[in-house]
Amino acid sequence: MTNSVQEQQQQATLAPTVKDKFCEIVGAEHCLIGSAGAAFYTDVYRQLEVPDAVVQPTTVEQLQQLVAFTNEQDIPVTIRGGGASYTDGYLPPVKGVVILDLSLLNKIVEINEMDGYVTVEAGVTWATLKEALDKRNLRTPFWGPFSGLKATVGGSVSQNTISHGSGLYGISAQSVQSVDIVLADGSLLQTGSAGTGASPFMRHFGPDLTGLFTGDCGALGIKARITLPLIGRRSAHRVISFAFADFNAMHESMRRISLERLEDTHFALDGALSQGQIARQDSAGQMMKIALSILTSSPSYAAGFKQLLKSAFSARKAISSSPYMTHYIVEGTHDAEVKSRLHRIRELTADLGSEIPATVPAIVRGMPFAPFFNALGPAGERWVPLHGIIPHSNVANFHQELEQFYTLRSADMQRLGIWYGGMFATVSSSGFLYEIALYWPDEITAYHQEVVPQDYLDNLPKHPANLEAREYIHQLKEDIIALYVKHNATNFQLGKAYPYASRVSSETLNLIKNIKQFTDPKNALSPGNLGL
Repeated sequence: MTNSVQEQQQQATLAPTVKDKFCEIVGAEHCLIGSAGAAFYTDVYRQLEVPDAVVQPTTVEQLQQLVAFTNEQDIPVTIRGGGASYTDGYLPPVKGVVILDLSLLNKIVEINEMDGYVTVEAGVTWATLKEALDKRNLRTPFWGPFSGLKATVGGSVSQNTISHGSGLYGISAQSVQSVDIVLADGSLLQTGSAGTGASPFMRHFGPDLTGLFTGDCGALGIKARITLPLIGRRSAHRVISFAFADFNAMHESMRRISLERLEDTHFALDGALSQGQIARQDSAGQMMKIALSILTSSPSYAAGFKQLLKSAFSARKAISSSPYMTHYIVEGTHDAEVKSRLHRIRELTADLGSEIPATVPAIVRGMPFAPFFNALGPAGERWVPLHGIIPHSNVANFHQELEQFYTLRSADMQRLGIWYGGMFATVSSSGFLYEIALYWPDEITAYHQEVVPQDYLDNLPKHPANLEAREYIHQLKEDIIALYVKHNATNFQLGKAYPYASRVSSETLNLIKNIKQFTDPKNALSPGNLGL
C-alpha cells in the first residue's frame, strides 16, 4: 500500500470530530495521520495494521485527557516509547487503533540528592538521564540497555530489560521505586510511598504495586512518570574479556561469575555477531570515535593508549578466531578494589577460557549507547532478535537442540541469505539470557529510515523486497519461541510475540485478568499484549 493510499484510508477512517479533539488536546503538529506518522507504524521487526493516528502528548495532563477521551469513544490505544521494540508491543493488532507516542513526555522532573531518587517522565531516554546525572557524579543502579539513545525509561520499565548495571543490580524492574500510572479512565495511580501523598522515596509500603506495573507491556496501565533510586558513580573501572573454544565452557564461566556478582555490566557474543560488529567499524570516522571512546573512558591516558595498541595489533585477530567471547566492565570505589575483582574473575575462568584484549568492553564503556546501527545487519540486512531466559540446568540441552534446529534448516537458510548470531548474559545468579539475532536480505522500512544514522545508511547495500525470506524468518521465529518454551524459558519484552496467558496457571491468569478488569475494563489499553 502506498503512502498516499494509506493517508486516504486514514482520513476516511478517523472521524473528523475525533481528529479535531486530538488536535485540541496536543496541537495539530502532534497528531500524525497517514504518511506523516509512517515511521511510527513499524517496530524493529515488522508492521501490523496501520493505526488511525499517532498522537504525541507533551504533558502528563495531555496524556490523561487523551486516554479519558479514547476510552469514552471506545478507541483502543497502544503505547510507544522509543520504538526500539521487536515484539509487536505497540503495533496495532486490528484496525481502528490509535498509537500514543510518549517520546515527547521527556522531562526530568526531579533529581533529589538528599532523598536519593530521580523522577522522570516516561519518554526520557536513558542517554538523556545519564547525561544529567553524570554532571552530579550520580547514576541509577540499572542505567539502561545498549539501545539507550532511543530506548526510554518508560519503555524499559514496561518491557523489562537488562544491560548496564545488571551485573550488580539486576534488571530494569529492580531499579524502579515508584510509577505514576494513567488508568484507562484517565485517572492517575501512584505506587509506593507516593500513593500516600508523600514523595516517591520508598518502593515498599504494603503490597508491591510498583512491581505489578513492571513488565506488563502497557496492558495494565500507561506509565507517565517513573522514579528510580540514585547511587554514587564509582570512580574506578577496568575491563576484561575472555575467549572460549565452545559454548558450554563460556556458559559455565558466566554462571560462576554471576554467583559472586563481581562486575557492573557484562555481555557475551558468538563469533558471527562479533565479526559482524567489526564490519560496522571499518570507516575512518568510526575508528576515530572508537579510539576516542577508549581514551576518554580508560582509568588513565596511559591505560587508554595501551588498550589502543592491543586493539590495533591483536583484538581483531582474537575476535576473528574465537567462537565465543565474554566481556566484563568492573567498577569499584578505587582501583585496588577493581583489580581484586578482576583477579577473582580470572580465577573463575582460568580452567575454561583464555584472556584476550578487552577492546570490545572498552568501546562499550566509552560509548555505552551507540548509534542505532544494529537495526540493520552489517550488509544492510533486516534484523530481528528473540530471546529466552533459561534456568542454568537447561542451557546446555537448549543450545544442543538449537544447533540441531539450524542444521536441519541450513539449506533453506543459505538459499534465502539468512544468517544468525548469538548474544548472551546472566540474569541474576539463576538465569541465562540466550538471545538470537536473525538477519535476512529485504527492503528497509520507514522505521529504519528514521532511526539509522543517514550517513551510515547511505553506505549500506540496498536489497529489494524479499517476501519469501520474510515469511521464512517469521516461521523460524515462531519455531524458536516454541523451543524456548520447551526448555522452560521466560521472556522480557513480551508484547504479542511471546506466549504468556497460555503458559501461566489458571490461578495466575485469573488474577491478572481481574486486575486488568479494574484498571482497563474495556480492554482498550495495548490490546493483545500478554495474550489478553
